Amino acid sequence: MDKPIIEVKGLKKYFKTPHGMLHAVDNIDFEIQRGKTLGLVGESGCGKSTTGRTILRLLEPTDGQVLFEGEDIADLSKKEMEKKRENLQIIFQDPFSSLNPRKTVSQTIMEPMIIHKLYKTKAEMMEKVLEIMEIVGLAERLVNTYPHELDGGRRQRIGVARALALNPKFIVCDEPVSALDVSIQAQILNLMKKLQKELGLTYLFITHDLSVVNHFSDEIAVMYLGKIVERAPSEELFANPMHPYTTALLSAIPVPDIHYKSERVILKGEITSPIEPKKVCRFANRCEYASEKCHTTEPELVEITEGHYVSCFLEVVEAAKAKKAQEA
Repeated sequence: MDKPIIEVKGLKKYFKTPHGMLHAVDNIDFEIQRGKTLGLVGESGCGKSTTGRTILRLLEPTDGQVLFEGEDIADLSKKEMEKKRENLQIIFQDPFSSLNPRKTVSQTIMEPMIIHKLYKTKAEMMEKVLEIMEIVGLAERLVNTYPHELDGGRRQRIGVARALALNPKFIVCDEPVSALDVSIQAQILNLMKKLQKELGLTYLFITHDLSVVNHFSDEIAVMYLGKIVERAPSEELFANPMHPYTTALLSAIPVPDIHYKSERVILKGEITSPIEPKKVCRFANRCEYASEKCHTTEPELVEITEGHYVSCFLEVVEAAKAKKAQEA
């Protein structure tokens, strides 16, 4: 197997608060193969977006390594990192607030080219802008329009075009379709899939929508309170979820069938504070299978089957399920 284009090792991002350090991202590891998509899922506040921004050094990591093509970008100087950003881009969640309302479509796409001095003349830049607009499905007539004159789908296409302006190799997609209508979501996702195939792009796809991530990602990592609790190929994760939190998330996916009998898992209990958390299972307070071991020891992310990693005392879960079955 080829060397991964992105390798994240022991990545941490803490924020100082009046009550202590908030562990937004706490010692996570994963890798992404070139031309593939890793979906990062979890509920709001679990650290997904912080992970994406820290990988790109929009936020400086507290500790850990981020290797891009084998080079640790966490050690690069500001000038070196600026050059590296040509290959590392991001598509933001809100296509309206992430665009400058005073810049036209062409000015927005052209801005990264000007910053990185990729072209000598404005005519060359304009030619590239029109090429990118065609690639992402924006009509040439929109070249001088402003964001407020366009709908959400076209705005997000501008965001995709801006990310492509420097011919990047890796793009963090931070909930790129969550602010869009369902029909527009499909258009943007299909566009991104098409671009990935044609340009060989690698994605970190951050979302809370599991039905979307299943169709879009090659591999899925499930995040809970700054920790990755399960990671597996998409089909494997949906067919055989092992962590109780993953099972609960999957049970919440709506099924368009009025005769379908839902087996929804309702999570109860208090959410563990991410401020100075103890070295225990962070999901234990909400887990129906939790034992004393879960409240005193922190499980490690280990490979259970090939490519399927879980951070859970699975023997505790299996014993609890067996006991529940006997009582029933």
